[in-house]
Amino acid sequence: MDPQILAILMVVSLFTLILAGVPVAFAIAGAGLFFGAIGVDMNLFNLLPARIFGVLTNYTLLAVPLFVFMGILLEKSRIAEKMLDVLGLLSGKKPGGMAIAIIVVGILMGASTGIVGATVVTLTMISLPTLLRRNYSHSVSCGTICASGTLGQILPPSLVLILLADISGEAIGPLFAAALVPGLLLACMYILYIVFLSWFFPQHVPPIDIEERESYSRKELYIEFIKSVAPPFILIFAVLGSIIGGLAAPTEAASMGAIGSLVIVFLSKRLSMEVLRETLYETMKVTGMIMFVLLASQIFGLSFRGLEGDYLVEDLFAAIPGGMWGSIIFMMFVLFVLGFFLEWIEISYIVLPLVLPIFHALDINMIWLGILVALNLQTSFLTPPFGWSLFFLKGVAPKEIKTMEIYKGVLPFIAIQIFVIGLVMLFPDIALWLPKAIGWM
Repeated sequence: MDPQILAILMVVSLFTLILAGVPVAFAIAGAGLFFGAIGVDMNLFNLLPARIFGVLTNYTLLAVPLFVFMGILLEKSRIAEKMLDVLGLLSGKKPGGMAIAIIVVGILMGASTGIVGATVVTLTMISLPTLLRRNYSHSVSCGTICASGTLGQILPPSLVLILLADISGEAIGPLFAAALVPGLLLACMYILYIVFLSWFFPQHVPPIDIEERESYSRKELYIEFIKSVAPPFILIFAVLGSIIGGLAAPTEAASMGAIGSLVIVFLSKRLSMEVLRETLYETMKVTGMIMFVLLASQIFGLSFRGLEGDYLVEDLFAAIPGGMWGSIIFMMFVLFVLGFFLEWIEISYIVLPLVLPIFHALDINMIWLGILVALNLQTSFLTPPFGWSLFFLKGVAPKEIKTMEIYKGVLPFIAIQIFVIGLVMLFPDIALWLPKAIGWM
């Protein structure tokens, strides 16, 4: 059989296995081993040990467990819950104030955790009952929480950006710098949407009752702000500033962030053996999942190239009209559609290694393209029916929250994300001006 036919069958079988519920890493490795063995021969896999060794000795990937540890520790110690309470009371006298506070906490948690599941679950458990008690619209509440929780996918130190740097071969520092402005722009667009609702539909986002606001004096709130909000913000600024400013490598900055989070939790008197044990367990679980998929993708990639699949992808993109822009739009469309069914890590290690060499050959700025991809992958967390943020929220939401209310709530935020992707496509300097100003490019 023609090797390229086998390459197509391998991809089809992979998606079939994933949609059938087979764990991602087993599906990737199984499809790669089977079709590589029948389409080439087992000698093809003699190259596999060198590939695995390259992954395991990749210094940049050492930042993954350290950043995961930093984020999970801040989440398990319930510092995020205190941040939301303080920011909500500070902004609660205006319609939409609590929703804006959730977005701000989403920014801080996203920049400290980079883990969407932890952020969405935390925001849901600590804020959704409060929003419902304050008569917020169900759909607005759910949409705000889901969208805010996904900001960690684009705001550095995002795991998506770290793995994109590994896949594309780009330095992590410029990617972090390039993601900062688009990520904050997206958050500002979310806030503008809430402001719009507060002007024209205030009944959907009512202010906090005056009795609740007056339970704390203004002075007490400012003291709580300094104690609960300022330390994580300073930690995030120090970690990202050291990477973007070139003072530390990502792994060194990640280790500083992990130690800094321990200090913050200790000083807040929230550090205990139980918190530390849960944090280490979750860190090992998340890191193990990522590394297992990464190693399995080496088998799949080796088989795909052995079956001449890379030539098949080149021919496909050559047939797309519109030249460079046609190829970019086509890739973005494919990633967006796959986001309805697959998780970001599956898309990253199945699709991107196949298509990025095409754009390397077109001499496209890979930093700019990486930010477009990251924004697109972030959208996949919100797109029904299989958006993971929707599942995370539904899993811990009160029974009164209906699935259709969640879907309805995220639609405006999906539209905002598509709009921001369009802006970054049309105006690349939104992403590139900061790396250029720092001297990375």
